[in-house]
Amino acid sequence: MPVSIARLAVLPVLVFALSCEAQDGSGPTTQPAAPGSGSGTGTGTGDTTSAGALPLIRLEPAYPDLEFRRPIFVTPAPDATARLFVAEQYGRVLVFDDRPDVGETTVFLDLTDRVSMRHNEEGLLSLAFHPDYATNGQFFVYYTAKSPRRSVLSRFTVSSDDPSRADPTSEHIILEVDQPYGNHNGGTVLFGPDGMLYLSLGDGGYANDPHEHGQNLGTLLASIIRIDVDHPDEGKTYGIPQDNPFIDTPGARPEIWAYGLRNVWRMHFDRETGALWAGDVGQNAWEEIDLIVRGGNYGWNLREGFHDFPPKSGRRVDGAIDPVAEYGRSEGISVTGGYVYRGSAIPALRGAYIYADYASGRIWGVRADGNVATANAVISTGKPVFVSSFGETRDGELLVCGFDRADGREGHLYRVMAK
Repeated sequence: MPVSIARLAVLPVLVFALSCEAQDGSGPTTQPAAPGSGSGTGTGTGDTTSAGALPLIRLEPAYPDLEFRRPIFVTPAPDATARLFVAEQYGRVLVFDDRPDVGETTVFLDLTDRVSMRHNEEGLLSLAFHPDYATNGQFFVYYTAKSPRRSVLSRFTVSSDDPSRADPTSEHIILEVDQPYGNHNGGTVLFGPDGMLYLSLGDGGYANDPHEHGQNLGTLLASIIRIDVDHPDEGKTYGIPQDNPFIDTPGARPEIWAYGLRNVWRMHFDRETGALWAGDVGQNAWEEIDLIVRGGNYGWNLREGFHDFPPKSGRRVDGAIDPVAEYGRSEGISVTGGYVYRGSAIPALRGAYIYADYASGRIWGVRADGNVATANAVISTGKPVFVSSFGETRDGELLVCGFDRADGREGHLYRVMAK
């Protein structure tokens, strides 16, 4: 189902965290503005109309001789080796030496025999190494499977014969969640500074959250969960941390850390402050950036960004947490959450959260005081790469997983550089 940006107004968009639903026939009433068409006003709270104190950036091919098929995640090796791992949505994890002239990759793990991609937003969606990977060889993947349609969180270990490769037979399923539709699978698994495993789950799909999962604490859908994979409860594959916010709430799933989220596509812990940032994909009008806190309710499906949902409905949700920032359909249609920049190559960017829109190619930087933006600006409207994900090198420099065309069959990694 390949499409081009010029056809977004009439065809379903090939995008993981689709904002405009193909299922209900809705779509953008106007095309997203073309990259480079202006600075944009960004959004909501604390907006600026120019880069201001945030420096402009550009994307430069990081490994020109390497090509990937639908690269959706990149992360450095968790050990002392200078390697990078790239997850491809079709089900492979590739590894290569982190040097600009690298010419080949090695297959670290191949899950194409068990990953289902019947929908654009399905597939292998995320990868996280255990904090003690150097000694236990464990890592976790999140993918979609069929018969029945479901999301799977699994643990694997490296091969005992070859520690540079994973053992595909070592899969230990930690969690399976039934999915009513093929879209809104969320898709980030990561470990927090507390050693707990966090996972973002979408609202289950279709349009408008028809099953009203967003405000239902009795389902894991539309939430971020937090579990202990090192100390499973008796008879279980994981443990429930005793400080999870809803552990004593009748009818609530005790795994839930935060809820009211439509479809978080990429979240990230700031390596210095420990703050958890997330990009939550909108429905028809607004994309949002959130700071995730313990027990937080982010309003879906009663709100979209700062706004009532449906518009002007007057529906209210007590105690909902406002986004840090939002942007509308004139600037893009599907947010790709990013990283807080903690590198040294661009000093003026340090401490800013960098995020993008998958379709328009715009990249923003935002600074925040609490959940209020103190600066928010477009910092790049350069080459129209379809930004599927961000990544971070061992020293905090930023990488981008980019599709060079909408179907993702040609993809590369890019490095964030000062303009």
